[in-house]
Amino acid sequence: MKTHALTSHDGYFEDFSPGMLIRHARGKTVTEMDNVLLTNMVMNTAEGHFNEDAMRRAANGIFSQRVVFGGINLSMVLGLAAQDTAEQCLREIGLDKIRLSHPVFHGDTLYAYSEVLAVEDAPDRADAGLVRFRHYGINQHDKLCVQAERTVLLKRKSHWGER
Repeated sequence: MKTHALTSHDGYFEDFSPGMLIRHARGKTVTEMDNVLLTNMVMNTAEGHFNEDAMRRAANGIFSQRVVFGGINLSMVLGLAAQDTAEQCLREIGLDKIRLSHPVFHGDTLYAYSEVLAVEDAPDRADAGLVRFRHYGINQHDKLCVQAERTVLLKRKSHWGER
């Protein structure tokens, strides 16, 4: 029987080293549907995400349109980074130090970058190791919009590579 791998042949624990910077291949333009659907789905009731008139009044002219919910922006950046940082992931360990530093609007495009902060042995698994990333979401104007740190448990190529 012929089989095909569903993941790439890299992205294992051994493929990462501290200081490594990854520019992820794809970008994602944020649509009105992304914002409205997901904001309502998670029961976020902040009017700035779905009431344009209220946003214009409350923001005193700073914003002329609705702001995309930060949880959506973070999710998109993590999704864009996943192909390179999570294909060999056994478990998500943590997500913290989240910063939403610049507003994102409908029509903005987000690009993701990841920096490897640390790699270390997993205390209870010889077949995997821990990698800590800092993920960055940059818009089409090179403004930093999203930043977060994420720790994942990745497979070791030495144990999983030929399966």
